[in-house]
Amino acid sequence: MRSMTGYGRGEAEGPAGRFTAELRAVNHRYAEIVLRLPRPLVALEDDARRLIQEEVRRGRVEVAVDWRPAGAARPRILVDRELALAYDSALRELSDVIGRKLELTADILLRLPDVLIVDQPDIPKDLVWGTLSEALRAAVSALVAMREREGAALAADLGERLGRIEEAVGEIAGRAPAVVEEYRRRLEQRLGQLGAPGLVDPARLAQEVALFAERADITEEIVRLRSHLDQFRRLLAGVGGPRSEPVGRQMDFLVQEMGREIGTLGAKAQDLAIAGRVLAVRTELEKIREQVQNIE
Repeated sequence: MRSMTGYGRGEAEGPAGRFTAELRAVNHRYAEIVLRLPRPLVALEDDARRLIQEEVRRGRVEVAVDWRPAGAARPRILVDRELALAYDSALRELSDVIGRKLELTADILLRLPDVLIVDQPDIPKDLVWGTLSEALRAAVSALVAMREREGAALAADLGERLGRIEEAVGEIAGRAPAVVEEYRRRLEQRLGQLGAPGLVDPARLAQEVALFAERADITEEIVRLRSHLDQFRRLLAGVGGPRSEPVGRQMDFLVQEMGREIGTLGAKAQDLAIAGRVLAVRTELEKIREQVQNIE
């Protein structure tokens, strides 16, 4: 299991030069890849995005690539001589018009548009991509390794919290039969305090207890809660490794369903002891919900 946060860095060197890729990942509901490539590499943006998405299924990942060209890939700086002479001629003409000598210094000349031209050689895409992809893969591997380390810590924490919920649900299930029996005793005691125990119709009493038992029956909620807990456990146990599938959204859904079931259970049980265990389950579920938001 992986968290959505992490950092990865990779380098590679080849005929086109040295490439350095840095990846920074944070939480996000979906997969969002934000690329910052040197201008000559913009044509490779889709290839870079597909490579990263092979391993990153969820989260916002900011990708920064630095390229230090080498050899024939290194850009050349050219001077447009005709344009520079044209600027100089225009300045001389302006001097004559205004009757004041104007000087075109080298500093001013170099800042005028298009005097200096950066000539980027036409490099075969395969030559560049071979080295760039190597740097990206190294960065992605480092990012995934960090995410998996954090994911292992999250899985351990979630496992402990699930254990506490399972224990509480077991206590609730064990307590449920006693709730009906206590209701029967309280009803008989109340009738006895009214001074007419002999006038109570046993069939009527049994009917009243049966109606309460039906209203307070939490069997379905217990069964569904245990099913959701079991599914959550399987997600924790069944993921791992470099090709594990994202489970964050499934876990988030199960947490929502467990919250709904424990809420219904608490409303139906009408018992103080069960209410205490329901509160404990709600507390653990809220902590699990916060942790799940960090899982890919």
